[in-house]
Amino acid sequence: MSHCSGFSPATSFTEDGPEIDEEATQEDLEYKLKGFIDLTLDKSAKTRQAALESLKSAFSSKILYEFIMERRMTLTDSIERCIKKGKSEELCAAAGLACLLCVQMGSGIESEEIFKTLGPVLKKIVSDGTASVQARQACATCLGICCFIVTDDITELYSTMECLESVFTKAYPRDRDTNGVSSTPSTVLHISALLAWTLLLTICPMNEVKKKIEMHLHKLPSMLSCDDVNMRIAAGETLALLFELARETDADFFYEDMELLTEKLRALATDGNKHRAKVDKRKQRSVFRDVLRAVEERDFPTETVKFGPERMYIDCWVKKQTYDTFKEILGSGMQYHLQSNDFLRNVFELGPPVMLDAATLKTMKISRFERHLYNSAAFKARTKARSKCRDKRADVGEFF
Repeated sequence: MSHCSGFSPATSFTEDGPEIDEEATQEDLEYKLKGFIDLTLDKSAKTRQAALESLKSAFSSKILYEFIMERRMTLTDSIERCIKKGKSEELCAAAGLACLLCVQMGSGIESEEIFKTLGPVLKKIVSDGTASVQARQACATCLGICCFIVTDDITELYSTMECLESVFTKAYPRDRDTNGVSSTPSTVLHISALLAWTLLLTICPMNEVKKKIEMHLHKLPSMLSCDDVNMRIAAGETLALLFELARETDADFFYEDMELLTEKLRALATDGNKHRAKVDKRKQRSVFRDVLRAVEERDFPTETVKFGPERMYIDCWVKKQTYDTFKEILGSGMQYHLQSNDFLRNVFELGPPVMLDAATLKTMKISRFERHLYNSAAFKARTKARSKCRDKRADVGEFF
């Protein structure tokens, strides 16, 4: 059975393609989704996992608020059952679907009900040392994202952060270990817990932010010596974000070990260690150049994200952390959700969705085709010009 063929957006069809009956397409999609929801109760683990993955694909590529609203309790029960009873891969798929369910529902009462059901289950697995690392990792990410979306309860926010802290702080070196942090099978879990905790820190009250900075800012630099490049990068980006928040709360913020920290960051930004993979070194140097600028010069290199006719500027570490988190779970559907998802547009302060009429959409399609023709013509013109230059060089050579 094909799980993805029905999820292609209407905009993917060319102007010369067949006419699309939007209502019929929506009915067909909903019929398939109902079937996948039923299959999450199947006896076969493979069938349940395939159904969860298919629902994830649909939820990340479409806005299905009304469809989900009618079935949110059924979906929540299915996800809870798969998280509690499923093995590692099924559990990871269910946790990913829980994230997308909350993204679809936004920060309303319905999402709060979902989190009240799933939150305790997720916390239990995150804290369970006997569960698989992959399962705990998926639950840590899900816990952070769902809490970020739904909770207005400060007590619940702090409780979730403490749960995540209890995980990633185990990556801190002990007092007797002064040689840095060695990579372990649990490193991926520590990274996910740290990133989820950092996301929640961005919505904390300032007095709590100060407490967390005092608690962790002097310990996080030890993670920069970890063998795992992803841990070094996660620690570096978290440090940059903590410095940004610290300076927002106190313009005269002073860090005692600034010289030692900048030396470490500079070494990572220019790392030429032959024992490390070239791809890892390139990625690390790129990130730590930005981290060093943030810590040393209070600077952030602005990034531009394009989606449809709109542009969004990522101009601080808080915004970058939030964008990277949602991009990780939405994948290629991120642009579509930025255009259409009210919750995400509210998070990034984009205002209500931009409504495009048929004439505007037609103009956009034509301009894309015209741009192709222009590029082809420009390529031919460049080729002719270069040919003439080559001919002249040949003539000059013969003359001399």
